[in-house]
Amino acid sequence: MRIIPYTDEDTDPIVDLITSVQIQEFGVATSAEKQPDLRDIPGYYQQEGGNFWLAFMDDELAGTIAIKDVGDGIAALRKMFVKKNWRGKERGVAAALMATLLDWSGKRGVREIYLGTVDVYHAAHRFYEKSGFAEVTLEQVPDSVPLMDVDVKYYCYRF
Repeated sequence: MRIIPYTDEDTDPIVDLITSVQIQEFGVATSAEKQPDLRDIPGYYQQEGGNFWLAFMDDELAGTIAIKDVGDGIAALRKMFVKKNWRGKERGVAAALMATLLDWSGKRGVREIYLGTVDVYHAAHRFYEKSGFAEVTLEQVPDSVPLMDVDVKYYCYRF
């Protein structure tokens, strides 16, 4: 497995991976057009203490994860998706992506990481909880944290 920060790769495979999980696999009411951040990864994610990583198994894009710095030691975990055939503890893709993000964030003084997710990602909820995230209410999520209109469940990781 190879995890690298996004540089200037073609965004089409990234958009395809993320939207195929969201729409085809889980039926989430979204689209690539509703996620313009995916076409401007450097401008949206790779600012201040933020970044966007790609996980590759051999030469196949297997997963993504991003951290968006929203200021004052607060960040948002975004775009964590792993292709179905690369999921599971034995594959380790999600765990490696999360470890990369938490290590990066901790070294940059992030104190809290928030995320929003949809109700149908049950395995993801368990994964976040096992990774140290605690469920919080929407009211506890700072206004500076970007959320999607389909998000209904929220988590926070505190260093």
